[in-house]
Amino acid sequence: MRWGAVEVARTRRAIRVLETAHPPTFYLPWADVARDLFQEAPGSSVCEWKGPARYWSLVDAERCLRGVAWSYPQPLTEAQDLADCVALYASVLECRVDDALVRPQPGGFYGGWITPELVGPFKGEPGSSGW
Repeated sequence: MRWGAVEVARTRRAIRVLETAHPPTFYLPWADVARDLFQEAPGSSVCEWKGPARYWSLVDAERCLRGVAWSYPQPLTEAQDLADCVALYASVLECRVDDALVRPQPGGFYGGWITPELVGPFKGEPGSSGW
């Protein structure tokens, strides 16, 4: 995963999470990301399946992407595997799964990654708010 010329993450240990009507969201182990680029961002939310989320910004000397990532540091029991992971929006980063370039899930809220083999429709597209 790249932010311009900066490598933000590289892993073979991502956790692929599937939710109804969403393309997969990939959670990357904190150990495999450039943790020094992450700063806690304001705001929070609660997922009924994963628990309370914390948001993160990517910051370097000259740039800031606010709220571009989220994590579940104290997830619900069923989501414990995500406790030491972070997910990032593909809309502002160059994300790849193996060699395939990822397209972001439509809409500003969802964080799914669309790889070439996936076929929609996906939540986030116009008319999908009631799914």
